[in-house]
Amino acid sequence: MNPIEISFEFFPPKTPEGVEKLRVTRAQLAQLLPSFVSVTFGAGGSTQQGTLDTVLDMSKDGLQAAPHLSCIGSSKESLRAILARYREHGIRHIVALRGDLPSGMGEVGELRYASELVSFIRAEHGDWFWIEVAAYPEYHPQARSPRQDLENFARKVKAGANSAITQYFYNADAYFRFVDDARKLGVDVPIVPGIMPITNYSQLMRFSEMCGAEVPRWIARRLESFGDDREAIRAFGLDVVTQLCQRLVKEGVPGLHFYTLNAAMATKAICERLGYGRGS
Repeated sequence: MNPIEISFEFFPPKTPEGVEKLRVTRAQLAQLLPSFVSVTFGAGGSTQQGTLDTVLDMSKDGLQAAPHLSCIGSSKESLRAILARYREHGIRHIVALRGDLPSGMGEVGELRYASELVSFIRAEHGDWFWIEVAAYPEYHPQARSPRQDLENFARKVKAGANSAITQYFYNADAYFRFVDDARKLGVDVPIVPGIMPITNYSQLMRFSEMCGAEVPRWIARRLESFGDDREAIRAFGLDVVTQLCQRLVKEGVPGLHFYTLNAAMATKAICERLGYGRGS
């Protein structure tokens, strides 16, 4: 029996080699019995077909796959068509996001916020879809204030979301404070922590800069000190993220959602340290 539910995020591969790599990765991670897997959706819907293909491929293997769906840059008509295709294929789990405009694209689309997308899905399909939304324990980088960001999150949930997955973080206190503040606003859905394994210092810092996730100074300095020693980075990252997960599990989080970057090794190692995959 697994300690708590786990889930994994993948992105649609763009090359035959990427397709094969993802098949190997998901076969390894499927052994850990995830409750579901999610598949990302490119800016402005740029990977729409790839997301659908990947979701259907995973569903054939018995995985419950949840496609990401973003509304920025999309018309209601195009969203309606995508949702109809998912429903037609029996997909019942959606990750509803505002998303980003592709560079050079000026049209925001008919729906500007994730809360509007959630409302749209509910109006079109009732309770057919289980809807996940995003949460930002350290606040969305484009939010005008922490309070505004929290209110935006509450609005998404009240529009009809079933649960939420957070941006990754390395400060557990930020997550627990966010959950407490959300509960005070009447948010009662599960808020699942997003977990990013650490395997590459420069990549981690680049991602974190883009999405507003804070890498604590002590972690950044240690990673920087390892230079090109990938094994030292991997070992240190494994310890740091495992300890974070252990605290989260101990304090009663509803699940853990791993951002795998289509690689199995680091996520699998963390999960095995937590007790997954061994007689589960």
